Amino acid sequence: MKIVIIAPMQTDMKLETSALMATVNHPPRQYLAKVVDVRSISHDVFRVELKLPRRREVSFYAGQYLSVNLPDHDPCYFSIASSPSAEHIELHIQASPDWVSAGKVIDALTSGQDVTVQLPNGRACLTAAPERPLLLVAAGTGFAQMKSLVEFLQETPYHQPLTLFWGARKHEDMYLRSLAQQWQENSDTFTFVPVVGNDEDNDWGGHHEQLVRAVLATGADWQNVEVHASGSPVMVYTLMDALLEQGLPESAFFSDVLEYAPRA
Repeated sequence: MKIVIIAPMQTDMKLETSALMATVNHPPRQYLAKVVDVRSISHDVFRVELKLPRRREVSFYAGQYLSVNLPDHDPCYFSIASSPSAEHIELHIQASPDWVSAGKVIDALTSGQDVTVQLPNGRACLTAAPERPLLLVAAGTGFAQMKSLVEFLQETPYHQPLTLFWGARKHEDMYLRSLAQQWQENSDTFTFVPVVGNDEDNDWGGHHEQLVRAVLATGADWQNVEVHASGSPVMVYTLMDALLEQGLPESAFFSDVLEYAPRA
């Protein structure tokens, strides 16, 4: 998501379903962040921890994203992977060799210098625990946004079924799979569904179709669920079209893609 919405930008819904034009409630502001930690957690994904000044005065909603603003470069956008209550801001940055902008961000973060960030951004978020079951669908580092949502819900009295689908090309791309499995082991209402292609000759579009098929196979009551999706525009729109055809109300589908890559 690079506008990386690692979710990234990943709908203006009614409050009871918890979506809100969050940037109105918490206007984006710039902060000089201290880099607490940068570590590799897979062959091309880095986990970053940032410390903001006067952290308790910085508000955002679970599922929102920020931009890293480097001098003489366009802003780079990344989903916030931590709960709004967390002390530090966590990011998951995929910096493969062909993503030059993400590589420059990692270089800047590991330089030891403070970095300018702007937050919050994004409407595909939770302002409160919803009243309906939730389906979270992530591809690749779209998991970051879903991690923020799950950890936020763990702090609320949310007892509805919560299902996380995470799609990746290979097992090693599912960089925090053990964490998702731990969530499942510790909860009677949380279900983790990993979707791995395991076929290097298959293009990523094929894996997107696999992910959509896995979601449809749940046989959910599509009139009574809320769906949050994070991944590429192709994945998100493929999923949305399939679910709307099954009867999901359009107002129950949330993704930043609908904002940053609207259909013509």
